[in-house]
Amino acid sequence: MKYDITLIGNYTKDTVTTTQETKYVDGGGFNYGAHAARALGAKVAAVTRLNINDKHVVNNLEAIGIDVFPTYTPESTHMELIYPTNNFDNRTLIMPKSAGSFTSKQFESINSKIFLVNASVRDEFKLETLFDLKKKEALIGIDLQGFIRTKDDKNILKDTIWEQKEEALAMTHYLKADAVEAEFLTGESDLVAAAKILGAYGPKEVIITHKDGVLVYADNEIFQEPFKLKKIIGRSGRGDTCGASYVFMRLTSNPETATKWAAAATSIKMESDTPLKKDKETIQNLVKKYN
Repeated sequence: MKYDITLIGNYTKDTVTTTQETKYVDGGGFNYGAHAARALGAKVAAVTRLNINDKHVVNNLEAIGIDVFPTYTPESTHMELIYPTNNFDNRTLIMPKSAGSFTSKQFESINSKIFLVNASVRDEFKLETLFDLKKKEALIGIDLQGFIRTKDDKNILKDTIWEQKEEALAMTHYLKADAVEAEFLTGESDLVAAAKILGAYGPKEVIITHKDGVLVYADNEIFQEPFKLKKIIGRSGRGDTCGASYVFMRLTSNPETATKWAAAATSIKMESDTPLKKDKETIQNLVKKYN
């Protein structure tokens, strides 16, 4: 069986603290991304690591038609996401427990047009594993967060120098980042300039999310669309939803159109603290407002 898109990443048990409340949600970039791609009509596989006590996450994905390939581990990844202000690009992440690193065996039997790596922290998906993924001759997408983030001695995640960026990005077709990560790696606060620098490292297409919308750099052109929503309920999963939506829609549409779909899907997702659960028609109705 060949999939349109395969999401790879650890499930995370998230504690989300904002200025208004603290809530507990099922997280993980693979989880948000898989829901988004499925909502848009993709044939989706999800490769994850988690404790068997959290198997409900696997069940939830399978219930909507996603094929899940789990590895059960002693611990699920635990993540605390703290948003001290109403600027949701400003956050502190703490990871006291991890489900560990992926191995090539976890995806060797899977055939997919796209593999999208949604790691939470460096070494969750090692460079050697990325080399093995490249051998599958599919389009590879990575989320920058999973390669520049490391843990300090208090389990706080920090963006740190990524020595292997040139080797990794040379294998990458799609690179997804948020505004903070893009500035960290490039030194540029201007998103257009940052996207072009990131593209120069090797990725064919760069997707950057920020508090107001999404910017894409593809075919030497810049495409930008705003998020259209009444209120942000769920910031977590913003980039995961946007990245998965964009790369799946690129299988059948140009970068400009895919950017609109990604912006619309992400807007709808952020109105809930769950993954995207609306149908394609609902997303399409919002896409029409971008034209």
